Amino acid sequence: LGADISNAAIGGLLALFIFGIGKAAVMPMHRWLPAAMVAPTPVSALLHAVAVVKAGVFSVVKVIVYIFGVERIAGLGSVDWLPFITGFTIIAASVVALRSDNLKRRLAYSTISQLSYVVLAAALLTPLSVIGAALHIVSHAVGKITLFFAAGAIYTAEHKTLVSELDGIGWRMPLTMTAFAIGAISMIGLPPAAGFISKWYMLQGAVSGAHWNAVAVIAASTLLNAAYFLPIVYRAFFIRPAAGSAAHGEAPWTMVAALCMTAAATILLFCFPDVPLALARQMMVV
Repeated sequence: LGADISNAAIGGLLALFIFGIGKAAVMPMHRWLPAAMVAPTPVSALLHAVAVVKAGVFSVVKVIVYIFGVERIAGLGSVDWLPFITGFTIIAASVVALRSDNLKRRLAYSTISQLSYVVLAAALLTPLSVIGAALHIVSHAVGKITLFFAAGAIYTAEHKTLVSELDGIGWRMPLTMTAFAIGAISMIGLPPAAGFISKWYMLQGAVSGAHWNAVAVIAASTLLNAAYFLPIVYRAFFIRPAAGSAAHGEAPWTMVAALCMTAAATILLFCFPDVPLALARQMMVV
């Protein structure tokens, strides 16, 4: 960007990028994402965890860091709206997820919330938060694909799609539901899962820049994440199934192997974060 561009023009261009890159799913440009959950679960996993949605937030982060420049737009009043719109998206999507009984719908709205974490972190315009944004692209990918793989295994083995139907399923599908639990704690941001590291950098970036609204959003959404993920794990392992319900066991081993590998990757990224951290830090060397 040339030196003669006005602050208002910078704000307008940024808005075009944030909402024009629709796959970032910032509200109100989010409706496509829940609609895509009608696809078979492996396709949903690809759309919601790895390829399409990550292209959106990856593009947003690259545009903010390399096109606009963190130092160039930091402190401009014309871009102050972005943390608020992404914070609203995080909280609103989390509330919808909390109220959804359909498992894939809950995961879809969780994805909307988690994507806005990335955009929020980039919008805070601090070195630590930008590193957190880059890390969260990776940690969300391995955690959320684990959750979608688990949802597909549950449907294949037990033909269940509702959270309210999952009582006791952890005893019939222990590998699947243990992997689901690992993906869930990563989305919440708890150790020893990769989501803890990325959220920690986001929180540090928010505090270092005195973005207290962002700190409140991260704290509140973390509680909401726990509120809509932990009851699934509790139902699976601590509530007995209804009398007379059929016991089918795990899904085919190929499905279970895939979700176990992605769950293991979620733990390994927490234990060995050096490579993704080094790559994320390179974003700030412009």
